[in-house]
Order: sequence, then structure tokens, then C-alpha cells
Amino acid sequence: MSLHQNKTVERVYEILTEEDERSCEAIPESACREAPGNFLLNSLNGAATKLAEQIASPSLVLPWLLGAMGAPPSLSGFLVPLHKGGSLIPQLSVSGRIRKFARRKWFWVGAGTVQALALLLMAAAAFLLDGLAGGIAVLGLLLIFSLASGVGSVSFKDVLAKTIPKGKRGTLLSVRATTGGLLSLGAGFVLHRYLGEGEDIALYVWLLLTAAALWFGAALLFALIREEDGATAGGRNALQEAKAGWKLIKEQPFFARLVLARGLLLSVMLVIPFYALLAREVTGTAVSSLGIFVIASSLASVLSSYFWGRFADRSSRLVMAAGGAVGMLGCALALSFLLFPESWQTPWAFAAVFFIGGMAQAGTRLGRKTYIVDAAPEADRPLYVAVSNTLIGLVTLSSAVLGFVADLFGTPWLIGLFALIMLAGILTALSLPEAENMVKAPG
Repeated sequence: MSLHQNKTVERVYEILTEEDERSCEAIPESACREAPGNFLLNSLNGAATKLAEQIASPSLVLPWLLGAMGAPPSLSGFLVPLHKGGSLIPQLSVSGRIRKFARRKWFWVGAGTVQALALLLMAAAAFLLDGLAGGIAVLGLLLIFSLASGVGSVSFKDVLAKTIPKGKRGTLLSVRATTGGLLSLGAGFVLHRYLGEGEDIALYVWLLLTAAALWFGAALLFALIREEDGATAGGRNALQEAKAGWKLIKEQPFFARLVLARGLLLSVMLVIPFYALLAREVTGTAVSSLGIFVIASSLASVLSSYFWGRFADRSSRLVMAAGGAVGMLGCALALSFLLFPESWQTPWAFAAVFFIGGMAQAGTRLGRKTYIVDAAPEADRPLYVAVSNTLIGLVTLSSAVLGFVADLFGTPWLIGLFALIMLAGILTALSLPEAENMVKAPG
């Protein structure tokens, strides 16, 4: 008996989705029959990639790696922009090509394989090189990794919409996040217990090799997903795709508003590094204590993702707004921490800020992913995803200038500014229609 006809898999699927009778909304009957097996494969894929992302994190592990390699400190400032911008900005140029293929899962499989190979080469660079040359090699391989991630992102959302019924997608995303979060708790313990000051290159090599193996495994799991043929009409080159994207923004005002809401709620993610900066300023946190914050963020994902996912299947726009509200609470707690007695100002106490921030990130991420997948028409779904991600990539790169606010006025002022941006994002998300009403009919 194959995985897709396994009774246990079907029963687990029914329990997780709270489904008594198989629902096939927005996908064909033939695809619905494969939904339980695809749900499990996609969940396992998510667990592998979430753990891999944590143990080779550009915002946590790679800066320490560059320091251990003796690379110039200035190179660390390129890690997050290259990672986020590299994965988001090029998506508009590949979405039209993806549309020409009836089955899009192979784009994710190829992208996952490239990401695994990039990590393998990064491990080799860490072992063989040091200084400026080693740092540049790591950055170059991170850029390749991120470009592949962008291709995979467009493919993933399209395959998700073709293989999982509407009303179950938020649940799947929450299961991916929850299982990945559970595994990341262990990763956080390892970072806290064994990294110390992070000078042992061999440890980083093993982390990168493990992450590469997880990406290879994730690619294999995604290859096993059974995907129906999709629409292939309307394939365009990059210039045509850009024109189509601009037309989409002009003709679909609610989609433009979604992009605006997502851009504003990006502040929920962007504020996290400044929480760490504030923690160092107030508590004198050592490098090894960052593992505490990884544990707190992972625990938040574990405890909140399933709730956010079930909530998103009912109203994804409200989940985005609620995630922003939780993010504002995190900002308030971080700022109030400055008023606490000195004896309370410890890394373990400040971990509450990262816990709340992790809950907020899980909510906004699940909300916007579920919204775009449910709202976009099947034929143009890659275009909607790519336009949104490309614009958000530009916002991410431009947000680097916000760091100057911290330099000029101090970290607390920047955290307060992020709270105001979150408020604007909440109001914008609340002004959106429900996902099924986002697309305005032509004419």
C-alpha cells in the first residue's frame, strides 16, 4: 500500500484538518484523493527545511562563521539583505517561465537541490578558506542559495494550491511551522550549549553539512508529491511578466493593498535583530546566550502556529492583523524592559520578547501566505506571488537604511518606530476583503 492510500495517513489528515468528510474545494476530485499523502509529504518537507534554515541561519549562524573565519566585520552586514532580497526580487522574472510547465513541483525540487549544493560548497569554503576570500565565497554562495529559494517559493505556493484543498492550506502551513519549530528547539539548545564564542570552524562545517543533507531530503520529499497538470497558457518572458505585474497592481486595488499590508507588517520580522541589539546593550548578553533566544522563538512557533493556521483558514486577513498586534505587544515589552529593576534584566527574562516576536512572525507569515494562495486565480497564481515577493524584496533591501535610526537616535527609538509601522500594517490588513473577494472581476 502506498503512502497516498495509507489509512493511517488519511486518519491523521482528518484529525489535523478536523475533517469528517473529504472536502475538495478549489481542487479536482482526483487531486483531493491524493491530499492526505501530499499533506504528509509537504509537512515533512517543511520540517526539514525549517530546521535547515535554523542551523544555517544568515542572521544567526553565518555572522559567527564569518567572524570565526577572520572575515572583515563589514561583510556580515550583507548577509540578511542578500538572503532576503536575493530570494524575493528575481521572482517576477521566473514566474512566467514556471507557468509554461503543467507540473511545477520540479522547480522546487531543482531549487532545493541547488540550495543543498550551495551549502555543501559553503562548508568547503569554511574549511579551506579564511579572511576576505572566505567571506566573499560565503556571500557568493549565499546569493546562489537565495536565488534558488526564490524559484522554489513561486513553485511552492502554486503546488500547494493545486494539491491541498482550500480551507486546509493554513493548517498545512501551521503543521510545517510547528514541526520545524520543535526540531529548532533542539537546534537552539545546541547553539546555546556548544557554540560558546563560536571560534571552532569544524562545528560550523558540520552545521552546514547537516543543513545540506536536510535540503537534499526535503527535495526528495517534494518530488514524491503527486501533482495534477495545471494551466500552461499565458507564459511570458521577464519583460512581459514585469508589464503584466504592473498592470495587475493598477487593475487590482485590493492586491496592491495586500502588498502594502505585507510591506508594513514586514516590520514584525525586521525588528527582531534590534531586540537582540537591545538585549546586548541592557543585559550584556554573550554570543552563546543567543541560543536562548532561538529556543524562545522556536517555542513560540511550536505553540502558536497550529492556532494561527486554523485561524487563517477562517480569515487570513484577520490573522495578519492579529500577528501585527502581537508584534506591537513585543515592542512594548522590549521598551518597558528598560524600566525593569537591574536584577530582572537577564537574557532569560528578555527571552519573553523573542517569544512574543516569534508568535507575531508566525501569525503574519501564515496569514499572508494563506491569503495569497486562496485569493489568486489559478492561471495567474505564480504572477501574483512573484509580483508580491519582488516588491517586498525591494522593501527589504531599502529597509537597511532604518539601521541608521538606531545609530542616530538609539535602538529604543527604532523599536518604537517599528511599532508605529506595525499599527499601519494592522489597519491596512483590516481594510482588506476576505481572500475570496480580493480579485476584482474585469470590466
